Amino acid sequence: MDVPWEAMFAAAEKARTAAYAPYSRFHVGAAIACTDGSIVAGCNVENASYGLTVCAERNAIGAVVVSGKTPAAVALMVDSDKPTPPCGMCRQVLAEHAPAATVIRSRTLKGQEAQWTVGELLPHLFSKELL
Repeated sequence: MDVPWEAMFAAAEKARTAAYAPYSRFHVGAAIACTDGSIVAGCNVENASYGLTVCAERNAIGAVVVSGKTPAAVALMVDSDKPTPPCGMCRQVLAEHAPAATVIRSRTLKGQEAQWTVGELLPHLFSKELL
């Protein structure tokens, strides 16, 4: 599958502008390209009770699961100086639903990018296969 990175980053940027981040002021948008060619987006939604905050990646993967689709690639738009990988919790959730070879790209508003695979970010994942 040819990954539509620019369309994904556009969807992630649109989602990022909808992020609710009054506490961290760290607005993130995520877009997941699915194997059927569709793109599903999510943004971070914070809460005064910090444990209830949901990251953009987990919001997007939830939408993928609800739609019955399969993730193929992940794009993140972040408003930081450096490209930012998913947090540990998001890495675990992504690993549950996406193959280890799934590529994740993070881009800043200034265009700086970094890339990883799910397997690189979480080499010893906890999965249903271990249960």
